[in-house]
Order: sequence, then C-alpha cells, then structure tokens
Amino acid sequence: MTAYTPTPLFGGALSASIPSAFGDVSNIRQVPDHQEVWLDREGYTSVVFEILERVEKGSDEEALKYHLEDLVEEDDMGRMKIWGSNTAFLAKLPPQTPAYTLFATSPPGEKQRGRAHEPDFVAILLTMVRLVERKTDLLIAINVPHVKGEYEESEVDFAGASMGS
Repeated sequence: MTAYTPTPLFGGALSASIPSAFGDVSNIRQVPDHQEVWLDREGYTSVVFEILERVEKGSDEEALKYHLEDLVEEDDMGRMKIWGSNTAFLAKLPPQTPAYTLFATSPPGEKQRGRAHEPDFVAILLTMVRLVERKTDLLIAINVPHVKGEYEESEVDFAGASMGS
C-alpha cells in the first residue's frame, strides 16, 4: 500500500498528500516559482502542481484542454488523445469550487525519445481547479510514462481510464 506524506506547496500556501516514494525535483534542479514538481524515486511517474493565470475560453472544459495542449509538445499534438473528461470533486475544497479532470495519452516527449527506457506512451491525468476570485487556474498533472516490459499491457484500458499497473 502506498504511504502518503502531507506536504506544503508554494511556501505553505497549499498542501497535498504526496506519495512518500516521491522526491521534490527542486532539490536537484531549478523549478519555476509557479510550479512544484515531484518525481517517483523508483520509477518515472511525476506529479506537477502549477499555478497559472486563469484562461478564458468558451467553457471550463475548453480551458482544461487548452492547458493540456500547453503541456504537450507541439509536434505531438496530432498523436495525443483525450479519452475522457469530467467534473472533479476535491474533498478538501468547498463544493462550489469548479474542478475538472481529463485522461489523455501522448507519445513520448522529445527528451524521452531514443533513450534506453523510452516509453510506449505517457498517460496523463490532468486536473484543473478554477480559483475564480483569484483569477487563477491550479493544475495538477500526473504523468505516467509506460515503458515496455514495466507495465502489464493487458491491464491498460484507455476507454475505462485504467493506466494499468
């Protein structure tokens, strides 16, 4: 069972329960002030928290997709696939707080290509919390690279939003 550690983010302005096996990337490289990045010490999964200026699009779902497109490299946009999106419920936020999530897959990023552990694809779970009064979008991106031989292919069901184990 995964153990979680309550972790202050952005100087204590927010907090989240981070898997204990994840390390703060800012301890090994520079991370922009508007991001908090955590990396699995035993694998390739990352969790990225990002505070951004609220984007105004036709709908909140369009704003979520806009943020996803900003995360994925331009060359890979045509091969990215969104498998589903929905409203999200975050237990520690007031129920009227707008939150949305989507599940997508993307080909390996440019920096991952040609490496020994090049993933077949990267599963992305992206959550956007709209802090309307602050004109801010809080993004939480969980990126799970799937390296051949290191995941059970039969357990991957994109339509069912299952990334496998």
